[in-house]
Amino acid sequence: MSILRRMSDVFQQKVSAAVDKAEDPSQALDLSYQKQLDALQQARRSVADVLTSEKRLELQADQLTQSIAKLQNQARMALGQGKEDLAREALTRAQVAKTQLDGLTQQIETVKQQEQKLEITVQKLQARIETFRMQRDTMKAQYQAAKATTNVSETATGLSEQMADVSMMVDRSRDKIAQMQARSAAVGQLLDSGVLDDVASSSGDDIDRQLGAGSGDAAVQAQLEAMKQQLTLPDANIVVRVQGEGQFRLAGSYKSELDGYDQRVMAAIDAGQAAALKESVHEVIAFVQTHGVPVPDTENVASQVVLPSEDLTIDEAKKIMAGA
Repeated sequence: MSILRRMSDVFQQKVSAAVDKAEDPSQALDLSYQKQLDALQQARRSVADVLTSEKRLELQADQLTQSIAKLQNQARMALGQGKEDLAREALTRAQVAKTQLDGLTQQIETVKQQEQKLEITVQKLQARIETFRMQRDTMKAQYQAAKATTNVSETATGLSEQMADVSMMVDRSRDKIAQMQARSAAVGQLLDSGVLDDVASSSGDDIDRQLGAGSGDAAVQAQLEAMKQQLTLPDANIVVRVQGEGQFRLAGSYKSELDGYDQRVMAAIDAGQAAALKESVHEVIAFVQTHGVPVPDTENVASQVVLPSEDLTIDEAKKIMAGA
């Protein structure tokens, strides 16, 4: 096994161990509850937005109603003065305004239906969140009780450090299983409540829905074809982590160059030549930094290759190869 591959394995093992150690079921439950509260707040904002749109449409309808009454009154006055053409013009404008008013009335009715559906969804979501909150408190209490009981039992029986680690692993595994079951049940309840349904999907007549379905099918087909192309293409790049420097995305065509540098590093280690090792590590890092593109810190991507820092010594390299 090459030193680059070995360092990649060691790095991933240590990252996985650190993540497992940092996991806390209580914090995970609190985070899930907070996300559900955020979703409820977003749903309430949506109800407010729909209500605002409804009031805006009602104001426009009131203005059109006043305009129609004014135009009809003007038509009567013009006809009384013998100005039939002027009366006809006023009535024509009133008819146009009447048509606009009819359209606004239909829109107002549609918006009211959307508002009612959103309010029902918010009520269901709030009930689900309250149920999850009680489940969260119960699970946290059970977890704390189990943890305290375990600590007391370990102290009373005087378990060794090795057996204590084994017991902790078993307890953590059980807690994770219980956590996943609770999260699965919570997600199922949210899906049953219809929170994820599109409240605006039922608007429009039959022709609009058929046209929308056709455009949606075309978009889905285009995404499907793009995914097929991505699956049939080979890996286009290699993600390389340089210890102390961050990650770089390198084109897959440079794999042979990386293998060549790897062979030089291995040769220097086998020969016990510290100067050659330092030079080889410096060259491969410079090559990656020159030909690669830095990966942003906000992007979470796994590293295929891990490079040591330039101050790597012969003894450290041999320990890495030995799996120490």
